[in-house]
Amino acid sequence: MKDILSEIIANKRFEVDLQKQAISIEQLQEGISEVPTSRSMKQALASSASGIIAEFKRRSPSKGWIKEEACPEEIVPSYAVAGASALSILTDEKFFGGSLKDIRTARPLVEIPILRKDFIIDEYQLYQAKIVGADAVLLIAAALEPEKCNELAEKAHELGLEVLLEIHSSEELIYIDKKIDMVGINNRNLGTFFTDVENSFRLAGQLPQDAVLVSESGISDPEIVNRLRAAGFRGFLIGETFMKTQQPGETLQNFLQAIQ
Repeated sequence: MKDILSEIIANKRFEVDLQKQAISIEQLQEGISEVPTSRSMKQALASSASGIIAEFKRRSPSKGWIKEEACPEEIVPSYAVAGASALSILTDEKFFGGSLKDIRTARPLVEIPILRKDFIIDEYQLYQAKIVGADAVLLIAAALEPEKCNELAEKAHELGLEVLLEIHSSEELIYIDKKIDMVGINNRNLGTFFTDVENSFRLAGQLPQDAVLVSESGISDPEIVNRLRAAGFRGFLIGETFMKTQQPGETLQNFLQAIQ
């Protein structure tokens, strides 16, 4: 089976090189001073009763288009009103149908933290995230060498961004250090895109007790959220379950009522 992650990362390197030619990193650095202070996603999850990170995404490599015409100005505020603790916005264009413009559009409309969800391989992308108004970034262990991940986490903190580290297996536990604000367990294998929620339960006991834990992907049942919370998780990243419905915000509201 083709390794989808390798394909995505190869394309991402090409994309970032093109973006650097259009706007230099020096130009991005100049714009940073005008950006307001970030909100803490870690704090939002730790203090939330639900911990739902509602995701805005139009498509995925495994499912194709989920909601091609989705508008962040409609869906993102409806997530916030429904009770989301934080937001995840996909900014990869080729594989997920997103863009940085989606965060730029959403930022003035909500007060809750926004995660830039993308395949981050270069500090250039951290500057982009900060300028469009993201509060946190996703770093994927499977896409980075430990030293590179550490460098990016350090730079993210310098820019006032929090870091959600995504791991998928016990081999990736070595990526966790004090620069990591939240640890996400991805229930989806990024090579095959096969999803297994039990992955979160398998890894939960091996993670630091004081870590803010996030379970990602494949969560469609409120009862699973209750079980994950009992296992120590404080964040639950859910996208397709909401996005595939007519009114994602309303679906989130009903989901939250079922949890309580």
